[in-house]
Amino acid sequence: MAQVLEFRLPDLGEGLTEAEIVRWLVEVGDVVAVDQPVVEVETAKAMVDVPCPYAGVVTARYGEEGSELPVGAPLITVAVGAPASGGPAEVPQTEARETEGSGNVLVGYGTSDAPARRRRVRREQQVLAPVNGRPAPEAPEAVRPAPDVPGAVRPAPEAAEAAQGPVAVISPLVRRLARENGLDLRALTGSGPDGLILRADVEHALRTAATPAPATTAATATAPAPAGTRVPLKGVRGAVADKLSRSRTEIPDATCWVDADATELMRARTAMNAAGGPKISLIALLARICTAALARFPELNSTVDTAAREIVRLDAVHLGFAAQTERGLVVPVVKDAQGRDAESLSAEFARLTESARTGSLTPAELTGGTFTLNNYGVFGVDGSTPIINHPEAAMLGVGRIVPKPWVHEGELAVRQVVQLSLTFDHRVCDGGTAGGFLRYVADCVEQPAVLLRTL
Repeated sequence: MAQVLEFRLPDLGEGLTEAEIVRWLVEVGDVVAVDQPVVEVETAKAMVDVPCPYAGVVTARYGEEGSELPVGAPLITVAVGAPASGGPAEVPQTEARETEGSGNVLVGYGTSDAPARRRRVRREQQVLAPVNGRPAPEAPEAVRPAPDVPGAVRPAPEAAEAAQGPVAVISPLVRRLARENGLDLRALTGSGPDGLILRADVEHALRTAATPAPATTAATATAPAPAGTRVPLKGVRGAVADKLSRSRTEIPDATCWVDADATELMRARTAMNAAGGPKISLIALLARICTAALARFPELNSTVDTAAREIVRLDAVHLGFAAQTERGLVVPVVKDAQGRDAESLSAEFARLTESARTGSLTPAELTGGTFTLNNYGVFGVDGSTPIINHPEAAMLGVGRIVPKPWVHEGELAVRQVVQLSLTFDHRVCDGGTAGGFLRYVADCVEQPAVLLRTL
């Protein structure tokens, strides 16, 4: 006889207490193996897969795509042990060898790849044992037929779509954007290959459909409320909003900046890449300059313990860098950057940037930063006064590098000029320290040989 086990949303770590269901990877009636991913969730840190620690038949799912669940809430129930009565499908012995499961339920980390096959048991053939003397859980309400009476439960949009066949969209994020704004994807004509619905198609439809709310009283008839698209502050964007608000509230920040002649730095990079071997990125060189500057001015690699009224100077430099993605701004972290050379930094920046683009960064790769490098020059702007990434103490900003008139060796010349800015927590140091740090960075940009003193 089968035993029905309940799998709950596990502790996500890093202080995370909830997650949004982005996409279910299994359905009721599917056979799952130990550590097979069953749902894709989005936390405030990353989008990751949740592996199930049990092998058996999925008997129920909890939560629709787009809904948020707290840690500890039920995700699915799995019938473990005997196969469903009267059905041809059975749980392989290697999968059902343990009813206690693998125990590996950390988000995004399973002990094995998803199985090569996944078989479905017909729903009407399932005969499940009671759980603690109670009837086995039924399928979620979203997949039950609703009686045609007032107040009856209606099939959820996702269930209705599944019954009619899926709509081809470029990513789950596009599907979620349509769902959050009440947009029927079946009414759209995709502009992608073979009618694939793109994010631009959804956004265009939302702009077209936006109309002012109808007036309900004489007063509102003369002054209709403004209409627009509402975007929930949750997931990554919500976490960024909370962190930036906290930074502005708690940190008394100040900013100083300087223009620097980056011509020699650009020439040095060209010479490095011409010598063969892995290519060196500009941000890697700037990161190497940052770690050298932080060794001279360790006050800026610190955090403030407000409860203890102490400044905590940190030994390791975990260098964060701002990366813009479709899901919003994220800050991947290069751990122990002070011990890496330019080649190692280039490789790590490339790896983390690709993971950010695909949404596969883990919570560990998005936390623990001690100093942030913000290369806003990629957006074509010269300067900025960024908000410090709480609880760090400083952020170096780098603008675009452009040809400008510059006095070089007493002569007017066209040089590659960049604006550098340092936003710092005025509690950890005074302007003299901040100015010294920024001047050293500028000197290394103008004369890369200055770095030889610290290598």
